[in-house]
Amino acid sequence: MSSPPSARAVRQYAAGTGNLTARIALHAYGTNPQDWFAWLAEQLPLGGDVLDIGAGTGELWRRVDPVRRGLRLTLADFSPAMCAQLRTVPGARVQRCDATALPFRDASFDTVVANHMLYHLDDPDRGLREFARVLRPGGRLAVTTNGGDHLAELNALRAAVGSPGLTLTGFTAESGPGYVARHFTDVTVRRRPGELAVPSAEPILAYLASLAEQPLSAAQASAVRERIRVGADSTGDFRIRQHSVLITARR
Repeated sequence: MSSPPSARAVRQYAAGTGNLTARIALHAYGTNPQDWFAWLAEQLPLGGDVLDIGAGTGELWRRVDPVRRGLRLTLADFSPAMCAQLRTVPGARVQRCDATALPFRDASFDTVVANHMLYHLDDPDRGLREFARVLRPGGRLAVTTNGGDHLAELNALRAAVGSPGLTLTGFTAESGPGYVARHFTDVTVRRRPGELAVPSAEPILAYLASLAEQPLSAAQASAVRERIRVGADSTGDFRIRQHSVLITARR
């Protein structure tokens, strides 16, 4: 039986930032000249009191200067390791907490951001109810997630060497708008175009290692390398699909 999303998130992120850092690093090979965080920073409806839930390492706020933008920024995460990293973001207040039981008063924020985190909740609907509760009337929600075919080639590599793929369940690009519409109005969806073109096996192996419960064996790593070599295009790059969306709405 597979573990619930929240248990996997605890194993992946509670003790350190290395797994998330490895995931982010792979996306440096995107074909879109504007990386994910730069694209997201341009799209977000930011203003006033902003809450970022599941803020991770705070990479978004290295692209958006909350002080210069005049934002009153609160960064929240369940992971002690992530919160320690978030405390390096200038001008931000950091709160360790559970996304489904936020320690904030009703109508405390003008904007709530949740970047690639709702699929880590066992009950995304419960999280969205909390997001709606802490938003002021007319406040804006901005959440991101992935589609079912996101990074499909990486799942195929894992399956090929006997390591289970990471199946996205719960809050996806396909189901997410429906979840959001239960609690918010003016729901819009924007997909960021692009794919990954990775020139060598090493970043892919690092990504796969960040997901693994057990390290890949030497034989498994060798098999991954061979499949990457065979699957490379005429330029020598291994292509990986991306399917990430930004969903925005109004309270």
